[in-house]
Amino acid sequence: MTAGVPLLLAALLLAGCVRVSESVYCYGSFNKANGNCEDYYGDDVSEDDCCLNLQYGFKQDEDSPCEACYPAEWSPWSIWGPCSVTCTEGVQQRRRACYGRGSCEGDDKLENKMETRVCSMQDCCPEDGGWSNWTPWSPCSVTCKSGTMERRRECNNPAPTCGGTCHGTSKEISNCDTGRICPTHGSWSSWGAWGECSSSCVQEAARNLPTQVRHRQCNNPPPSTDPPGNDCPGTGNEVRDCSGLPFCPVDGQWSEWQKEAECSVTCGVGREIEKRLCSNPAPRHNGRYCVGSDTRTWTCNTGVPCPVDGRWSEWSEWSPCERIGLTIKCTKKSGIQKRTRRCEQPQDGGQPCAGSTIEHQSCYNINLCLFKEGNFWSEWSEWSLCKPPCGDSTRSRFRKCQPLLSGYKNETGIQKVTEVFFWGTPNVLCEELDGQRRRVTESQDCKNVYDCEEPQG
Repeated sequence: MTAGVPLLLAALLLAGCVRVSESVYCYGSFNKANGNCEDYYGDDVSEDDCCLNLQYGFKQDEDSPCEACYPAEWSPWSIWGPCSVTCTEGVQQRRRACYGRGSCEGDDKLENKMETRVCSMQDCCPEDGGWSNWTPWSPCSVTCKSGTMERRRECNNPAPTCGGTCHGTSKEISNCDTGRICPTHGSWSSWGAWGECSSSCVQEAARNLPTQVRHRQCNNPPPSTDPPGNDCPGTGNEVRDCSGLPFCPVDGQWSEWQKEAECSVTCGVGREIEKRLCSNPAPRHNGRYCVGSDTRTWTCNTGVPCPVDGRWSEWSEWSPCERIGLTIKCTKKSGIQKRTRRCEQPQDGGQPCAGSTIEHQSCYNINLCLFKEGNFWSEWSEWSLCKPPCGDSTRSRFRKCQPLLSGYKNETGIQKVTEVFFWGTPNVLCEELDGQRRRVTESQDCKNVYDCEEPQG
């Protein structure tokens, strides 16, 4: 019977009845920051087995991009890239990517992958200055033979601004000759390097140590003959023992391979590890360490899916502000509104979501309510991001007409102090501003924006 199983499987494969998942390059970690696969396991694992652990990643072949095993989600935003210019106004960009199986919401929109904002490293650009006239030459630096003299100038005609500079040197040096001969006394040059020792290693029982020699010359400068200078004092040679030589080396050799542990994981794909010691013999007296690795690994497959913890969905929108049995719209009576979220259930023994599926908050219903007095213009909002994030791009900010909300308090029967929120869009008009009475918008072109075909950090 057992001999017939492979024949039956082969027949089913030929008939197309059994689907075999092709092998992939399996990795023990997917880096969400850069989309790279890390911690390579092997290329003899199927995609389904590799993804028994959703924290793993895989490649279809060695040169393919890394793919995450977990469901598709956006990566964190990158840090903001460099400013497009070094002075005056420019822009900087940041990016994120969609990693995982499937697609992310809004993946087809450039604004969800790239953001651009205005930046300025300094308000002005550097302007160079000009040099003053040279000063007269200084006296010669010596009283006999040849020396030097110098002259200087200042960077103040005009002075540079905003970090500029003057190009060129502020000092010039020229040779000068006194026409007089000076006597030159001899002086030693620096000691040369110590020569090689007469032996490269020392036997443990040796009594006499090898020696090494170094030299120096009386040429820094040599003594003059007319007028005569003094010779260098002392000797030009020095000898010493080579006391720091090592014992003659003994190279190391590997011991036999030993299995260190069983499979490194209890679910998904892991490793079995074997190690060996450089101890047969161990290196002595600076002998060479064993060549090669002391560890080797083998891929092991438990065939068991790894636990997947539950994940919360996004909160829903807040419900309308209501109060059972009482009309509260356009009154100073508070109500309650709620929002909900759902838990994507854990799998294979994962932990359930922590927290509540519903939230409540106190509120006032001011939707379409008419406010006649006390309405006022808000301050300008912060500038928006540059949109689109590349090419011709603009940013905007706004002011809106707001009602004067005073005299409201919590009336839900809760004794403790509770924050109350306002729900809905009120009907308000302010004194006219730039021809508008509800909302004023201001837009500006973003400067020095990158072209769309030039991705930036």
